[in-house]
Amino acid sequence: MSSPGSQPPQRVSDVGERVLIERIRKRVPPTPAGLIVAIGDDAAVAALDRGTLQVLTTDSLVEGVHFDRRFSSPADIGYKALAVNVSDVAAMGGTPRLALLSLMLPEAITLAEVDAILDGLLEMAAECGVALAGGNITRSPGPLVVDVTVSGSVKPRKILTRGGGRAGDALYVTGRLGAAAAGLAWLRAAASSTAPESGRAHVSGPEDAHLAECVARHCRPAPRVRIGALLGRNRAASACMDLSDGLADAVTQIASASGTGATLDASLLPIHPGAISWFTAAGGDPLAASVAGGDDYELLFAVPRRRKGRLRAVVRESRGIPITRIGELTAERTIGIVRGERIEPLPAGFTHF
Repeated sequence: MSSPGSQPPQRVSDVGERVLIERIRKRVPPTPAGLIVAIGDDAAVAALDRGTLQVLTTDSLVEGVHFDRRFSSPADIGYKALAVNVSDVAAMGGTPRLALLSLMLPEAITLAEVDAILDGLLEMAAECGVALAGGNITRSPGPLVVDVTVSGSVKPRKILTRGGGRAGDALYVTGRLGAAAAGLAWLRAAASSTAPESGRAHVSGPEDAHLAECVARHCRPAPRVRIGALLGRNRAASACMDLSDGLADAVTQIASASGTGATLDASLLPIHPGAISWFTAAGGDPLAASVAGGDDYELLFAVPRRRKGRLRAVVRESRGIPITRIGELTAERTIGIVRGERIEPLPAGFTHF
C-alpha cells in the first residue's frame, strides 16, 4: 500500500504495449553471435550451428495452477518460467541457446512487477547461457500467464529420448527427491496463516535449514543442464526425462515409451532430509509424497550395463551433484517399488487433468 501523498505504482496499462516492449528490449544483454535479428522485429532470426539439430520446447506458467502470487515473487516466477524449459532441453541431451518470452498480463499488473519477472528470467538466462530473442505481450482478462519457448542444439546421434531404454538398464536420478513438494507444502501452510485470500503473504522462510532448501528448490529449480549435455555427449544414457511431474510419472513415462516395466528400490531413493522431516511431521508418508511430488526438475535416466564406464565419466564431471542408482527397467511390463519385503505400485505423479 502506498503512503499518504505518494504516487500509486505505475501499471502496464498506464504506459502501453510499445513502451513496455522497449523497456524490456533495453534490459536484455547485447545480441550474441548467431542471433541475426533480435527483439524489435516481427520475428527473431538465428543461424543454426553446422552439424547440429535443433531442440525446441515450450512451457507456460499459469497463475493459480503453477504459482501463487501470495508467496511466489515476480522474480521467482520469471526465473522458474525459463528454468522449466531449460530442464526439458537438458533431458534431451541438448544445450539451450535462445528463448522467446510471451507475457499475458492482467490489467492491474505494475511495471515494477514486470521488471521483476524479467529480472528473474534474465538471471536464469545468464546462468545457463541463453539469449532472450523476442516474444509477445498481450492483455489477460484473468490470471497472469508467463509462456516461454526455448530452442537448443544437439549433435546427431547424441539425442536422449524417453523411448531408448531396454530391460536390464539401470535407472539413475540426479540430486534429491521431494524437496520442491515439501517446499510448496510449507509455503502454502505459511501463507494460509499469514495472508488473506488475496494479496502477498509476509513469509520470511523457515528457520530449519533443510526446509529452507526445499522452499528454494520450489521457487528456483536448478535444471541439470551440464549433466544432461554430458549424458548425451558421451552416450552414457539410453533414455532420459526430467522430473517436472514427479519421479513416479517419469518412471512410468520412460518404461511405457521403452516398452519395458520398471522396479525401484525404496531403500536407495535419495529423499531430501527436509522432505522427510516435513511430511513425517504432517503425518504423511515421506517416500510416497516425494515420489509423487513434482517440480524437482532432476533428471531420471537409464544406463545399459555396457555403458557404466561412460557414466563414471559423467559422475566425475557432475560438480558435486549426486547421481544415485535407484532401480532398473524390466522385461515384465509392470511398474513397482520394493519396500522391505513388499512390492508396491508407484503412486500417481502430477497430472493437469
